[in-house]
Amino acid sequence: MARGSDNAPPANPRLRAHKAYHRLRTSVRRAAVDSFRGGGSDSAALTVLLCSVPLLAAGTLISSEWCPPEALALPLVAGGLLLRPASLLGLYGVAATALVAETALIDNSRANIDPVTPGTILVVAAVALAGLLIAQFRSRVGVPWRRGGTMLFDLRERIRAQSALPKLPAGWYHDMALRPAGGQSFSGDFVVAARTGPGGRTLEAVITDVSGKGMDAASRSLLLSGAFGGLLGSLPPHSFLPAANGYLLRQDWDEGFATSIHLVLDLDTGDYELLSAGHVPGLQLNAGTGRWTEVAAEGPLLGVYEGAEFHPAKGTLRRGDVLMLFTDGLVERPARDLSEGVDRLTGEADRYVPTGFRGAAWHLIEAVAKDVNDDRALLLISRE
Repeated sequence: MARGSDNAPPANPRLRAHKAYHRLRTSVRRAAVDSFRGGGSDSAALTVLLCSVPLLAAGTLISSEWCPPEALALPLVAGGLLLRPASLLGLYGVAATALVAETALIDNSRANIDPVTPGTILVVAAVALAGLLIAQFRSRVGVPWRRGGTMLFDLRERIRAQSALPKLPAGWYHDMALRPAGGQSFSGDFVVAARTGPGGRTLEAVITDVSGKGMDAASRSLLLSGAFGGLLGSLPPHSFLPAANGYLLRQDWDEGFATSIHLVLDLDTGDYELLSAGHVPGLQLNAGTGRWTEVAAEGPLLGVYEGAEFHPAKGTLRRGDVLMLFTDGLVERPARDLSEGVDRLTGEADRYVPTGFRGAAWHLIEAVAKDVNDDRALLLISRE
């Protein structure tokens, strides 16, 4: 009887090629993930930088006028940005050896002044120290060793995505703009919104102003926007601010307070409730009278004490009405009454009444608080 191995069919070449491709793709993906997280090898960058050191040293020996000894600082700067601390120390050792060799081999008869001076050594040493401190800081905080900038860019885009407003049914329009303090990319103000209720007939939107501004408040703003986005729609509207208050209290931050305003709008009838946690009041434009009225709800700051109660203000958006919600950076100035900032905002907003408020949020911030060193957020809801 023939053996089983003799009767086994030959392996399918296409199947082998598919398996080989799958293994290759898996290996490449793992290498990419390791590289992004800082676990990939830096041998390629280290090799290039190590090769550049003797080339620069040779250039100095040939023509110190065109390639001065200070040129050794260039691979050290690149190493501080690309290499891990252990690899960087190896590069420093090679650079120090090259600097000593330059000092010993340069023919002093070609110049009255030795190109390798004590100042040269101090400059190269200072650059090396700065690069090592940067590499150690990145290693300690866990920032990806080559993709730190990409991670920050991704973080900024995620913050923007969380502030995206849901699409509204016909007859409704919304516009929102955020301006961080000092022209930075990160803000202490954020907006989260969702369509809730049966058939998504209810719009819930929350504007929050975290204590601090710009980069100082960005980390807390990101954490709270994620938490508030998860709470929104998962709880009854009147339970949202109490839950948010409890969440802030559990964080036990030194600057753990925030102001917030919560809009609950019925998109079928136009009826709404506005709940506030120490936030500046909203403003409603009555299309019939052409006047702005203040919509003020009562409630303490978030993160101050337990058991806080928040009492809503109620209203209705009729055809042509506009509701404007914003943070205090838009209307508040040192040594100036808050009402003055509100009057200026409504005065600028009146210019859009004849033509409509499409695209008006960004322009209103530009007109009212363009150069203010504070975070600014503005949300417009209009019924057309």
